Amino acid sequence: MTKDSAERNVNRSTTPENSAFHTYISGDWADAPETVAAARAQVPFCAKRRAELSAAFTGHTLVFPAGPMLVRSYDTYFPYRAHSAFTYFSGWGSDTVPDSVLVLTPNGQNHDATVYYRFPAGRGTEEFYSDADIGEFWIGPRPTPASVSTELEVTTRSLADLDAIIDSADDTWVIIREADASLTERIDVARGVGEHRDDELAQFQSEQRLVKDEFEIAEIRHAVAATAMGFDDVLASLPDVVAHRRGERLIEGTFNRRARAEGNQMGYETIAAAGHHACTLHWIRNDGPVRDGDLVLMDAGVEVESLYTADITRTFPVNGRYSDTQRLVYDAVLEAADAAFAVVKPGIIFREVHAAAMAVIARHVSEWGFLPVSLDESLADKGQHHRRYMVHGTSHHLGLDVHDCPQARKEFYKDGIVREGMVFTIEPGLYFQADDLTVPERFRGIGVRIEDNIVVTEAGAENLSSGIPRTADAVEAWVQGRR
Repeated sequence: MTKDSAERNVNRSTTPENSAFHTYISGDWADAPETVAAARAQVPFCAKRRAELSAAFTGHTLVFPAGPMLVRSYDTYFPYRAHSAFTYFSGWGSDTVPDSVLVLTPNGQNHDATVYYRFPAGRGTEEFYSDADIGEFWIGPRPTPASVSTELEVTTRSLADLDAIIDSADDTWVIIREADASLTERIDVARGVGEHRDDELAQFQSEQRLVKDEFEIAEIRHAVAATAMGFDDVLASLPDVVAHRRGERLIEGTFNRRARAEGNQMGYETIAAAGHHACTLHWIRNDGPVRDGDLVLMDAGVEVESLYTADITRTFPVNGRYSDTQRLVYDAVLEAADAAFAVVKPGIIFREVHAAAMAVIARHVSEWGFLPVSLDESLADKGQHHRRYMVHGTSHHLGLDVHDCPQARKEFYKDGIVREGMVFTIEPGLYFQADDLTVPERFRGIGVRIEDNIVVTEAGAENLSSGIPRTADAVEAWVQGRR
């Protein structure tokens, strides 16, 4: 039993420690059924990714921790999710054993890949029945080394074996620092003071992930398809949603049910923002009512078992009809989204996507008389008055993280060249706060965002989420049909 687990069990009905009990609970168990493992579809892609690492970090030992379980409250934990860099290079997704570590050891110009993880504990061990944190009696069986090795096509070793090699760490070791603070600290102590390439590794893997391979694009398609099902579920539940005092919570729960059924979980906290809550960009409290006449801004995405996620937003009228003002705002946002999509092709600069959307947003709020300056003055760098109504960016990369590739350098991201295989969002919006005196009263409390997931193709781009209704007429028909 781990020390932490033993301390937390002090005030519980404890497991007997006598030898008779240990003997009895350790015997008379049937053999575990044999499972026939096969290499996972992502294996060749992971091997290629690791080969690219080898070329950039020849002679260095590279450490990718999956990370520990995170405490939610006292002795309860958040649902476990491996660090994205670990998953990207190992291929282990939602079924990753907590605390696992991928180590790439130099072998000439290449690296040998080894996954260190907590091997199964037999029925005869005390851990099996007495450790509530990791005991298999408590949390279920762990996969065998043979099955993990076959599925990921890497060498597997017991997590206990990692201690010995960490003690030998030197200044050629490089680690993803934020994945496991305890492991990072141990490696820091072992390799001593000096210049290490930790930040460079984090940056390299982020930039490596900017262009998706065939496996990744297929998984994001899968995530988008599951997300579409979740949106359909929500619209079908609207009568119950409207009837409940916390209708936003019902929207959240309905979508999350589908996410768990079709994937691993949600890729991020669902935004279910009704009425003026839609003007709070990251409204995840989701504790308000949903009323007839409201718009609901729903921003949600399913994370599939490989840990790739979708990120979709639709803004729909609860009663199936946009008011004149709601439709005016909606159509402006849709025009901005379409303008951004139209400029996407290999060779442009990523920030041009945002610029295309903002030109439309600025023109509309200027035409509506909301700006204290001319349109040209607002669009100038020293102006930007129109950003009051859309302070966020139009696009971000998407993949294993909902805001993917976060440690990429600006010259590769915002100022980077768009390349075939990139996957990112297009998500303009307009948000008129309920207390915003710069807009007429009929606009106040209206928030609209339309978000799609696109993949850059050889000639332009494909909207992966185009199957989810987007135009005002199509959304109205969608709501009315599902209700």
